[in-house]
Amino acid sequence: MIRVLVLALSALWASGAAALDIREVTSPGGIHAWLVEEHQIPFTALELRFKGGTSLDRPGKRGAVELMTGLLEEGAGEMDAQNFAAAREALAARFGFDSDSDGLSISARMLTENRDQAAALLKQALVAPRFDADAIDRVKGQIYAIIQSRTTDPGYIAAGDFDAMAYGGHPYGTPDIGSRESVGALTRDDLLAAKAATMARDRLYVAAVGDINADELGTLLDTLLDELPATGAPMPADVAPTIAPGVTVHDFASPQSLVLFGQVGIKRDDPDFFAAYVLDHIVGGQGFASRLMDELREKRGLTYGVSTWLATRDHSEVWQGAFNSANEKVAEAISVVKEQWARIAGGDLSEAELVAAKTYLTGSYPLRFDGNETIAGILVGMQSQGYPISYVTERNAHIEAVTLADLRRVAGRLMVPGGLRFIVVGQPAGVASDK
Repeated sequence: MIRVLVLALSALWASGAAALDIREVTSPGGIHAWLVEEHQIPFTALELRFKGGTSLDRPGKRGAVELMTGLLEEGAGEMDAQNFAAAREALAARFGFDSDSDGLSISARMLTENRDQAAALLKQALVAPRFDADAIDRVKGQIYAIIQSRTTDPGYIAAGDFDAMAYGGHPYGTPDIGSRESVGALTRDDLLAAKAATMARDRLYVAAVGDINADELGTLLDTLLDELPATGAPMPADVAPTIAPGVTVHDFASPQSLVLFGQVGIKRDDPDFFAAYVLDHIVGGQGFASRLMDELREKRGLTYGVSTWLATRDHSEVWQGAFNSANEKVAEAISVVKEQWARIAGGDLSEAELVAAKTYLTGSYPLRFDGNETIAGILVGMQSQGYPISYVTERNAHIEAVTLADLRRVAGRLMVPGGLRFIVVGQPAGVASDK
């Protein structure tokens, strides 16, 4: 009955989404964007994403893109940081700047009555950030604090160890934020170079949702972005992760250990991706219904929670999972994960598990579209990942098309019995690093 209700609600949402006009717009200057017009509330959410992100840090300049991103609204043009913030507040505008290993994102929320002025202010941040010495020192100080805090965070420690092992000298192998030494050595010229490398029109994706039409959006984009460089730095090379099976223990004084585990994953454009996505949910997806949650928590009390995820980056992909466990229980928990990984790889999957996964994945998808800013972010993500506009309404059909035979075939293809690498941050009893 629950599944019937969820599917009915999903169908109602899908029909509404199909009627929703997601338009592809090209500005007079040639900038492509996706637009959803929504005129009931007088504001517009604008999302920009430049592919490349922190992976475009130059050799020896790790952390430059992250630092540069943090400084974009710390003064621009004739305005110092305080005056820029005051101008933004006076317009009731909101700007957000963020970077990760694959992109640099800029989010803007602008009232219709102030849209042109807000866009002009945002343009100053994009084309004429000041990078004043006092602002650089202030943001460096914030980054130093984050770097220090991560030295005592088991999650960051485990992720750093895994990435260093899997990716070596590739940018994915070191923290986006850099080290205290690399960040401390960065100069204003390094930040200007990082900006030129990342913020260029040849790697730009745009979405707008709200009180704006196609002509208005085209004019806004040309005005906002016309002074950005046409091209940026070359993208980093793809990298095949090197993941040797076994265990690495990172000594960390705590009554429990964090365990991160993983293997090679699957590309997002692989024909088997949706089957792998459903499979991952069954293995360790959200909630209490996953196989690993049942085996580790419900049956044995080895952890409060466990999850897995397909980590698909632009240049590599892994399949990972994580849990916390008391030090005396870590060895048994690792053994259970290995056992279940092998059993599922051998085809131990049920129709009931498939039905439950489909119900959750199709029913929860519409809930993501809960506001203009969120929708704009989703649309930019779709573009950067190569999906068409129709994906919004076709996505659930891809999930529903997965069969039990597909699951078993893909499990046999992807899951490597005995092939997981475990990074254990703690002092687990009876668990030691491989030589």
